[in-house]
Amino acid sequence: MRKFICVMICLIFLATLSCSTTHVNEQTNELSYLDQLPLLLDRELFFDDADIDGARLSPDGKSIMFRQRYNGVMNIWVKSIGEPFEMARPMTADSRPVHGFFWSRDSRLILYVQDQDGDENYNLFAVNPAHEPDPETGVPAPKIITEYQDVQTRIFSVPREDHEHIIIGINERDPSLHDAYRVNLNTGERELIFENTQNITGWTFDDYGKLRFVSRQTPDGGSEILRVEEDELQQVYQVAFGESAWITRFCEDNERVYMVTNKGDDVDLSRLVIFDPETGRKELVQKDPKGEVDFGGAIFSELTHELLATFYVGDKARIYFHDEQFKEDYEQIRSQITEGDIHFRSRSDDENTWLIVVSRDIDPGSVYTFDRNTQEVDLLYRSRPDLPSDHLAFMEPIRYKSRDGLSIPAYLTLPRGPEPENLALVVLPHGGPWVRDTWGYDPQVQFLANRGYAVLQPNFRGSSGFGKSFLNAGNKEWGTGYMQHDITAGVKYLIDKGIADPERVAIYGASYGGFAALSGLTFTPDLYAAGISNVGPSNIITLIESVPPYWLPVIRTFHLRVGDPDDPEDRARLKEQSPLFSADQIKAPLLVVQGANDPRVIQRESDQIVEVLREKGRQVHYLVAPDEGHGFTARENRLALFVKMERFFSRYLGGRSQTQVDPDIAQRLEEITVYPR
Repeated sequence: MRKFICVMICLIFLATLSCSTTHVNEQTNELSYLDQLPLLLDRELFFDDADIDGARLSPDGKSIMFRQRYNGVMNIWVKSIGEPFEMARPMTADSRPVHGFFWSRDSRLILYVQDQDGDENYNLFAVNPAHEPDPETGVPAPKIITEYQDVQTRIFSVPREDHEHIIIGINERDPSLHDAYRVNLNTGERELIFENTQNITGWTFDDYGKLRFVSRQTPDGGSEILRVEEDELQQVYQVAFGESAWITRFCEDNERVYMVTNKGDDVDLSRLVIFDPETGRKELVQKDPKGEVDFGGAIFSELTHELLATFYVGDKARIYFHDEQFKEDYEQIRSQITEGDIHFRSRSDDENTWLIVVSRDIDPGSVYTFDRNTQEVDLLYRSRPDLPSDHLAFMEPIRYKSRDGLSIPAYLTLPRGPEPENLALVVLPHGGPWVRDTWGYDPQVQFLANRGYAVLQPNFRGSSGFGKSFLNAGNKEWGTGYMQHDITAGVKYLIDKGIADPERVAIYGASYGGFAALSGLTFTPDLYAAGISNVGPSNIITLIESVPPYWLPVIRTFHLRVGDPDDPEDRARLKEQSPLFSADQIKAPLLVVQGANDPRVIQRESDQIVEVLREKGRQVHYLVAPDEGHGFTARENRLALFVKMERFFSRYLGGRSQTQVDPDIAQRLEEITVYPR
């Protein structure tokens, strides 16, 4: 069902709507504690384009590129590090927001990727900031590095010691496999490095751009790391299904490598090791000192290759220092910025200039520069300077027990003001599903809390980061299984504690979170008063059968972690676990959101459950954006979605909503709304 029936909006109504500044509810059964909430914040403070974002420091430390609106769309700009932002110059003039961008190693070029309306078939472009702008576009003409239709370009490596080339992957020859090419950034010429006929999915290049190791899935669902020697591949490391290993970088000798692995029956949490591919010997560098979570990451000196710091993400991020000078620098930064998590975004090649981001749960973040010579920290910009932190809600880590006694880590955000009693609740399961939620600022969470809802973010089993046992406990547990039971247990925990009103619980998520929302409404229909599925699959069988071709080299992972539709026993279970086949059990109102060009969860996944529910007379709202993929990125689509979400939850949970809507957003919402035939 791809038919759009657009209804024209009365211009007088639009004008009245856009001029209104009164905020009211859409139902009379409003929450009893609305008058205890802080100031109702404009939704655009959360979801409109930021004034400035995504800053990247050039390797020579002289320039900064960032995103800012140009012709109404988030494009790339550049300025000298000492210039005010008013002196910045636009570098791209795309009609779709630019997301993936980076500097060439010599700081001469800006490189960026762009797809077509969310189809994830990226092409690569380069622009030289020194070139004069084209009079028609106002930006320098980009050099087209790749120009394909239905072909995906990936960035494999930007070699530190080879400034003329980058390494890319292209799946032109075989849609399921990317071949590796060396690209000359001056001429645009490409040289084939590796023709991928062996299901390679991982690539490790050294600082000089030489391909040294590759990785691929093994028939049993595990993976292997292979050394590249001339035209031969030699296995140097292997892990079974349920384990993982990957190379992060080379050691100073350019032979041994740093590797993250959790191989071994006696190993649960991944750790950082130094691995010698010649001897197979592993030397432990560090595992979580608290024994709570997987290895989180490391910071190295690019000048000396020394390990400077490691970090882990438990309830919150923790950092451990391995270099005294780096520790002193960090403490100097902390003395000048006392609140928030410090993230190191980029450093100049001489490592004297740093770009750092500081954020926390009630602060979307600010970007600073740090001069190691002067030890001074200077504010570059605040990401959302008009968003008042004193009206935002605190996110707290919690733990609760699942029905089989497993401890489930989660985050709970309570609306600011009212007592934590009998609150309306929105459950927000993450996507993936093999990722996790972390503590920090989340615009959706803060938006919902400001409207009056408590928000629960459960890291159900199958989430990554908590060890391989916790991850593997989610295998084949979708839908009617324990991954969903863990979410249900979180709701019941908050109800039993008296925090959540059992009559006012909703579930909302994107991707796997959307599947979890559909599953919650289907398999626990009495638990939820409403639900929203954003690009969520409704049928696991058709989801697996329609994955993008470049996911096929790792399809065994899906078969073992989720199920194999070609296996009769698995297929029967997958059908039982899929909301589509039990949709008649859904009673609560549902909002479904979909991008028409989504290559991961194709539109059929949303169409089919909307069609079934409408045939059964259920209450279903449906948004489809023709120019989006796996999630809404265009400003008008994004804001239209949150207008709809706000009204939907206000109507069915009783929270407050903002009536003011700009005419262009109201019009866009009408355009992407799919009405019953």
